[in-house]
Amino acid sequence: MPVALFALAISAFGIGTTEFVIMGLLPEVAADFGVSIPAAGLLISGYALGVVVGAPLLTALGSRIPRKTVLVGLMVLFIAGNLVSAVATGYGLLMTGRIVAALSHGAFFGVGSVVAASLVAPSRQASAIAMMFTGLTVANVLGVPAGTALGQQLGWRSTFWAVSALGVVGLIGIIALVPRQERVESGGLRRELAVFRKPQVWLALAMTALGFAGVFASFTYIAPMMTEVAGFSSGAVTWLLVLFGGGLVAGNLLGGRAADRALMPSLYVILAALALVLLAFVFTAHAQVPAAITIALFGAAGFATVPPLQARVMAQAGEAPALASAANIAAFNLGNAGGAWLGGLAIDGGLGYTAPNWIGALLAGSGLLVALLSGMLDRKRSPLVTVH
Repeated sequence: MPVALFALAISAFGIGTTEFVIMGLLPEVAADFGVSIPAAGLLISGYALGVVVGAPLLTALGSRIPRKTVLVGLMVLFIAGNLVSAVATGYGLLMTGRIVAALSHGAFFGVGSVVAASLVAPSRQASAIAMMFTGLTVANVLGVPAGTALGQQLGWRSTFWAVSALGVVGLIGIIALVPRQERVESGGLRRELAVFRKPQVWLALAMTALGFAGVFASFTYIAPMMTEVAGFSSGAVTWLLVLFGGGLVAGNLLGGRAADRALMPSLYVILAALALVLLAFVFTAHAQVPAAITIALFGAAGFATVPPLQARVMAQAGEAPALASAANIAAFNLGNAGGAWLGGLAIDGGLGYTAPNWIGALLAGSGLLVALLSGMLDRKRSPLVTVH
């Protein structure tokens, strides 16, 4: 794989850490600001909604700028948002910092996916995308547990100072390792927007949003679920996140390889597996060993969806993939926000900390139904256009 993919992965590591580390720190943030766990969970929804807004907006604004320049600017914005979070003295300012950082997230992964795919042969594009997203998954193995431990020991603000430093490392990596990306003469923003006339693009975005709503309905509340239901100590949450992160790395890489071989069949199997794992989690969350095993399987199934979902929307977008790719990142995070919100509603409604798991199973199952519908339409059409 080209060395530029590792530079993208480094930045993805920093972004992934800031997105997911808040899950392990919900109790500390809630206690510091005197809010409930579900209210603290809205910091996850706020971040996700920032991605939803920022992904298409910043990608559109950068449509006539060389892609490397866009990536550098997005990392500067990411660093600024995390610095605001680090100095936040109130819930509102922390939410502001999260949203500022989130504005860069979707556009970075959207543009980065196009750059990654352009660096390899067509038959390896899903694997190249998976390589970039490996930074996101490794963040859950190393960055999130380390950030959680740091926040528990030195206060949650110290975690955001560390994430800001990660952003600087990612910025240096992009400047040093990513080759110059010439401005692509693809008809500009008008041609990019034209891809949204395609029903299959909307179906791809829908399966992404539903699938990841299922993931985040459960994952958002993993810390209180494990401490209040499974009986783990708060310190054990760090190691449970390591298990989850290990599953993410394995699932992401396997999902990329599977998608290169058979894209839609891979999506059917992975989304079905995700729904089944979440359904099982309703029951296994009540005992420590089964809960730990399920967390690893949950991570694998959840992030095995990422490369094929991203490759699917890029394939449907044809020769104008950048905005569609960023829109798919927005769809991921729209699902994140919706899943976190629905999980919080279930907890607030007195259904218990395991209720987000069966809600997640229903959402993932809905994503599978959309994928099956999209596959049926494929069989009535000509072969897909490969992204270049």
